[in-house]
Amino acid sequence: MATSPNTKTGPRASTPRKAGTTTRKTATASTTTSTQPTTRVDQVQQIAERAILVPVGAGLIVRDNLVSTVRNLTTKYRSREGVERELKRYERRGVTARNRFERQVRKTRTRFERDLRQRRKSVERTVKQNRRRLEREVRTVRKDLEKQSETLTTRVEKLVVEAQELLGVS
Repeated sequence: MATSPNTKTGPRASTPRKAGTTTRKTATASTTTSTQPTTRVDQVQQIAERAILVPVGAGLIVRDNLVSTVRNLTTKYRSREGVERELKRYERRGVTARNRFERQVRKTRTRFERDLRQRRKSVERTVKQNRRRLEREVRTVRKDLEKQSETLTTRVEKLVVEAQELLGVS
């Protein structure tokens, strides 16, 4: 069976296509925004505009910042009083930074010393406990040795007496 160019094939093959019509999706059904270029010419035009406008915009922002900085400086340093006021402001800020740093150093030193004291006390406590335990064990071992020594001495003396009796030695 030969198919003509105007007939469809596939799941909807039963409905013939009209000559000269094409199926296109409308732009309203897509999720793209209206600011996106739709043709290659528009895309190239947008890229060219960006290539020019980005450096111009950046230059204008830099100029605005520079003008603002110069305006601030001329306002602050217009007179001797202004310069002195700014110097005092810088000095106060320096004093504040120094005090904050010194406070932080003192806190760190205090924390370190406290930690050191705690560790020293812990070590001293452990040494003291170990010394007590050792002394207690030494006393116990000494008592056991004394008992065993006495028992051994008593047995040896008893054996000597029995041996002398058997031998008849007085």
